[in-house]
Amino acid sequence: MKEDHAHGRRFHGDASGLRSQKRLSLLEVDRVVDLCLESREVKSVLDVGTGTGVFAEAFLKKGLHVTGADANESLLSEAHTRVPKVRFVKGSAEELPFSGGSFDLVFLGHVLHEADDPVTALKEAGRVAKVIVAVLEWRYTEEEYGPPLSERLRPEAILDFAKQAGYSDIERKALTHMDLYLMAP
Repeated sequence: MKEDHAHGRRFHGDASGLRSQKRLSLLEVDRVVDLCLESREVKSVLDVGTGTGVFAEAFLKKGLHVTGADANESLLSEAHTRVPKVRFVKGSAEELPFSGGSFDLVFLGHVLHEADDPVTALKEAGRVAKVIVAVLEWRYTEEEYGPPLSERLRPEAILDFAKQAGYSDIERKALTHMDLYLMAP
């Protein structure tokens, strides 16, 4: 796997900002988790780009077996401190260190816009997912919080990446500040 410094689009900010009250309120964490699990048999989750483990923690609270992966070792350390019952491993979205079909749900929360190759990231997610791949991204609109518009992805781009990665069954759910895409592998 490439070293962190080789990934120019990866998150390099302060880990504390990932758990700020403002950000957590915008994420609608519980709603996102419920939508990912709705009407699906899910027992295991891979949280790709886990950061400080916000979503890993939320999936764990639902009684699921959760693994978090991130390319940033300092974020993994922070995640492990905050959510010690989750297994955290180093791995990038484009090169997941798991065998095919290892998880029921693969969740990519605010990862696709930072991926060096979004199509490869989605192919990898589909490779290790058995039931569903969920992609959460900031809505493509200029807002005072979150990444600048130049770093956000248009919905058409996300749908195009998904189709290039081999997905045909894609559902988009509009949240207040985010879009959640649910894709059958």
